[in-house]
Amino acid sequence: MAMRIVSNMARIQGAEKLVPITSAHIDSCLYHGASGVEFAERLVAGQGRVSVPSSLNVGALDLQNPEKIRLNDHERDLARRLMNAYVALGCLPTWTCAPYQAGYRPHTGENIAWAESNAIVFANSVLGARTNRYGDFMDICCAITGRAPFVGLHRAENRYATLHIDTAAVSDGLKREDALYPVLGSWLGRIAGDQIAVFSGLPGDVTEDQLKSLGASAASTGGVALFHVAGVTPEAPSVAAALNHQPADITVELTPDDLISERDRLSTATGGQLDVVAVGSPHFSHDEFRELLRLLDGRRCSIPLLACTGRHVISQLEESDQLLTLQNLGVELIVDTCVVVTPILQHASGVLMTNSGKFAHYSPSLTGHEVVFGSLADCVNSAVSGVATRDESGWS
Repeated sequence: MAMRIVSNMARIQGAEKLVPITSAHIDSCLYHGASGVEFAERLVAGQGRVSVPSSLNVGALDLQNPEKIRLNDHERDLARRLMNAYVALGCLPTWTCAPYQAGYRPHTGENIAWAESNAIVFANSVLGARTNRYGDFMDICCAITGRAPFVGLHRAENRYATLHIDTAAVSDGLKREDALYPVLGSWLGRIAGDQIAVFSGLPGDVTEDQLKSLGASAASTGGVALFHVAGVTPEAPSVAAALNHQPADITVELTPDDLISERDRLSTATGGQLDVVAVGSPHFSHDEFRELLRLLDGRRCSIPLLACTGRHVISQLEESDQLLTLQNLGVELIVDTCVVVTPILQHASGVLMTNSGKFAHYSPSLTGHEVVFGSLADCVNSAVSGVATRDESGWS
């Protein structure tokens, strides 16, 4: 059954052959309706097993704190059945949208079949692995068969950039700010669509969390599955190499005004009183929690501050004695899932503040909350005061 689906999709895509894969990341475990449960349980009934290491994306339940999820009993049962089915297929119960920070890191040049848009763009761009944007059901079928259609980004000739983004006009100070990168990604997704871009002028020490934020935003506002950063990412030792030593089809000189306009676009609310602050899309890393604690500096939140993360990070927080400190300061940790994919927020509408470009993009339609976008420092200060405040000096 799985091979029939994979091979038929390969024919539709015009693939000349299938390519072996070394790993998969499965998004189909996220509950969207009864049909997905039936599909997964059909695979289990047929004694399906994954043939490559396969991590699992977020589900619709926080299995460690199920009371936090506001599904009705019927939906809760279906969501749990779905998650159980994928574990029965041999998938690893990672329950995170950031498997690359949970130890699942394919090597440069490896062919993989990953779903979840931010994981796809990270694997392609930051790790140099090769995957197309796989969606629900194709992901698990590739995992079972160990094969994927040899098309798109699996082919080396399709991985070169055609769009050059020159960031020379952006200040070095702003390039050091974490808040730049979700904004930069949101802008890239809107102007690039599914084109492959190469950035020049970004710092050589740009962090994984910054690249994670850039890719997640770009994959949300556009069809981006791969970008290059000259001198940083594996396939871009230089702009020329990323372009395959050909002229760029388009060169864009990024300006501060472009970024400020994009930053403002991410906010759909004007500020004022907040109902909730939410961070962790993609899932918060241990480094991000350390920064969150530094910014809180012992202050307690006056409104809910929800931080979504994976259980691998919870273990790190427990080992470093930081978990209890976070909870005592009013930070509520959401594990195995996140606030835009399942009902967690207390109210069906309100104003949400976030430092995540992905949360900002999806929140109005999926949670009913209007958005104020700001830096992590802005989010922390606002969670303490209960009122949206933003320090915009770094953008001047």
